[in-house]
Amino acid sequence: MRTRNREPQTLVGAGTLDRMARILAARNIDPAAVATLADEPKRSPLDALSAGMPPRYQGAVADHPQVLTWARDVAEVAVAPSPGARRQVTTGPSLLMAGVVGAGKTHQAYGAVRLLVQSGIGVRWRATTAADLYADLRPRPGVDSERQLAAVSRVPLLIIDDLGAAKASEWVEEVTYRLINRRYNHMLPTLVTTNLAIKDLKAYLGDRVTSRLAQMTTRVEFEPVDRRRHRTTA
Repeated sequence: MRTRNREPQTLVGAGTLDRMARILAARNIDPAAVATLADEPKRSPLDALSAGMPPRYQGAVADHPQVLTWARDVAEVAVAPSPGARRQVTTGPSLLMAGVVGAGKTHQAYGAVRLLVQSGIGVRWRATTAADLYADLRPRPGVDSERQLAAVSRVPLLIIDDLGAAKASEWVEEVTYRLINRRYNHMLPTLVTTNLAIKDLKAYLGDRVTSRLAQMTTRVEFEPVDRRRHRTTA
């Protein structure tokens, strides 16, 4: 039986390449730039995480004993979605960090997320100040606030920074309760920071929210030292 030598087959024909080139040109996209992006090496999980953080906290390191314990506990219950896959944060404990402005609470929160990733744990997370959260969820034309609330409620790891800094109202209390209650019911790890003393949270948030927070979080009182001011004057 005779065999014929075949030329190597390309996966994409010339016609397809021409069409792709025309589409890119119509959208004012440089094909060379697309090729360059495709050739770039993949970023490590830690690099990808840092890129999504505010520049001030991209190098944050958690060193508070109770924050380190929280990160260890979350890592211990992380599960792999399939054999051989990286373990992912799905459920776990929560932490409430209280202290004066500048005590390092936000630094510790971002550092805790970095620590999890450095430990090889996959984390889908979101960070927001309480004030920004309420601004995003406030009903307004063209925005599905209920859908946004559901998305924040379901994210596996959530940082809520500066709880208690926004003006109190019945609407704020109700939205906070709905968010915290959903995360409480699904045992989703939540890092909460507040400038209020823990005893003052009840007056600001009401009984329902503080009751859930008391049950779902380990509470940490930071030393009454403004580390930002200390670094400035040191």
